[in-house]
Amino acid sequence: MLESITPLLTDPAAWAALVTLVVMEVVLGIDNLIFISILSNKLPPEHRQRTRRIGIGLALIMRLGLLATIGWIVGLTTPVFDLGFHGETFDTSFSWRDLILIAGGLFLLWKATKEIHHAVDTTPSNDMLEKNKKDVVINNVGAAIFQIIILDLVFSVDSILTAVGMTEHVPIMMVAVIAAVTVMLLAADPLADFIDKNPTVVMLALGFLLMIGAVLIADGFGVHVPKGYIYAAMAFSALVEGLNMWSRNAKIRKTQAEEAARAALNKAESAEPGV
Repeated sequence: MLESITPLLTDPAAWAALVTLVVMEVVLGIDNLIFISILSNKLPPEHRQRTRRIGIGLALIMRLGLLATIGWIVGLTTPVFDLGFHGETFDTSFSWRDLILIAGGLFLLWKATKEIHHAVDTTPSNDMLEKNKKDVVINNVGAAIFQIIILDLVFSVDSILTAVGMTEHVPIMMVAVIAAVTVMLLAADPLADFIDKNPTVVMLALGFLLMIGAVLIADGFGVHVPKGYIYAAMAFSALVEGLNMWSRNAKIRKTQAEEAARAALNKAESAEPGV
């Protein structure tokens, strides 16, 4: 093993492939991280960080495990059945990879739609709201981890197959995966806290998950959507939402300043008769 790694340390092409692969893995990991953040934020505060750590740790274990069985992973692209239709847009020849992506995409569409429904649905009373929140807290710790495992599997298969297409050196893939998951681990808590404190960002993140689910389904049917377009749209949406948040905060600060000025003026006016 050491003999196969040593030549890579002095190969500029290997280092270039490593940097490119790390960046790609980090970008692909954003989808996974958003999903983990939204799920963990539904749990009580004392369980959130632990759940995120478990989810990201499972992602690392799955990806390293898949790399250890790289031959089997490559075999997932072999068609397992064919419905007989082959067109320019899509065909009906499906591999295990296609089926995994379609299933994962459908799950993401279902989960994101369900979370949006919960976010906009109204409850009859505060008592019912508290009861529902307690039920979610009690029942969803294990359910959140189970759902994270499902999406970890989907994103891991897609990530590893993409890595295989970029380099043939398994050590480079492993280092890239470890580096990307480390970045995810460091970014998990700040991202989750930011999403939790900004409700509009939650809706934006759920919209991202809907889009990613649709892209996974399209990819499973052989319709390739360039990832650059997807992440460019996500970045633009995030920029617009950032401007909206800046505008809202500016209005809040202006309102607070005006209220403070009025309070000071009222205080001064009330103090005048006594002077």
